[in-house]
Amino acid sequence: MRSLSLNTLMHKSNIHRPLVFHSVLWILAFVVLIFVFTKGKRPVRIDYLYTISFLILISIPVCLNFYVLMPRFLKQERYLNYVIAFILNASIFGYIIFRFFQPLIDSLFPSYFFISYLTHNNLIIVVTIFLVSSTLMKLAEDWFYFNASENKSLKFKNQQIETQLFALRSQINPHFLFNSLNVIYALALDKKSSITNAIVELSDILRYVIYDSDTERVQLKDEILLLKNFIAFQNYRLETPHKTELNIDVENETFEIYPMLLLPLLENSYKHGTISGTDTAPIKIKLQQKGTKFLFHISNPILHTQNQLKNKHSGIGLENLRNNLKLVYPNRHTFEIETNDDIFKVKLELQTDVE
Repeated sequence: MRSLSLNTLMHKSNIHRPLVFHSVLWILAFVVLIFVFTKGKRPVRIDYLYTISFLILISIPVCLNFYVLMPRFLKQERYLNYVIAFILNASIFGYIIFRFFQPLIDSLFPSYFFISYLTHNNLIIVVTIFLVSSTLMKLAEDWFYFNASENKSLKFKNQQIETQLFALRSQINPHFLFNSLNVIYALALDKKSSITNAIVELSDILRYVIYDSDTERVQLKDEILLLKNFIAFQNYRLETPHKTELNIDVENETFEIYPMLLLPLLENSYKHGTISGTDTAPIKIKLQQKGTKFLFHISNPILHTQNQLKNKHSGIGLENLRNNLKLVYPNRHTFEIETNDDIFKVKLELQTDVE
């Protein structure tokens, strides 16, 4: 979640529900001021008239503070300018109220005899306190509104992420199933006796891919087992002199990662880097985990053409992986693809939040 600053706050909460806010503000101000003016005594009609008139006049510096000084200075994080402008606002209107309020109210209500409720110094203090209190109320109201807006925004973003992740998984599962059925089909054509074991292997893989991985995080040992099962499954199809090299260096097997990040990379390497009966360089996998860091390197020879990954269908797995990483590891992952000496290399690094 983003940190809350005055700049962000003012951007998020310019003017919202002003009727409710000002109703609460001025009703509360009326109650407090009439208590101050009457010094706790029971107010009479003249006290009500004096307090209401005072509030009407003081509403000018208050609104000036709300809708001019705060947006212009606090919004721009020009705090010193705001303090100076605030003091000038309080001083000027305190002086205006002291000099002109009494004559004005006497002329408006000639049948009443008003006395000055406050001295000059006390009047400036009341105006200043009123401005400070109303400013704090405004900031508090903005803060609550900001939090409510942020919570709604976060819920909406989380729903979007869940929807996108579900869509990405829905793309991965049929994609993997399609490739796996091709392996079974090839074994059936050759009438190999290992087809029964291959079907069992495939069912275990699909169970994990479709059901067991349908969670926010999985333990690393489960993903490693998935890779081993997939490699064993591919061995039913491939007859190559060089077997896939899997180098595992894991500090904590219960280390959790987002599911189905590694299989698309392995699947892609088999699809583009191996041909049964040919003497090609092996697929090489390096998997490391230490502390909060996870590293996965995989490389395979490039066969046929140099641009297979640009094929319409061949890049589905990698593109899904890129999208997943942006959603579940924002700013906490590295995903690099490198091609040199007819070798295709992928480097994936993850940084988790906790160890």
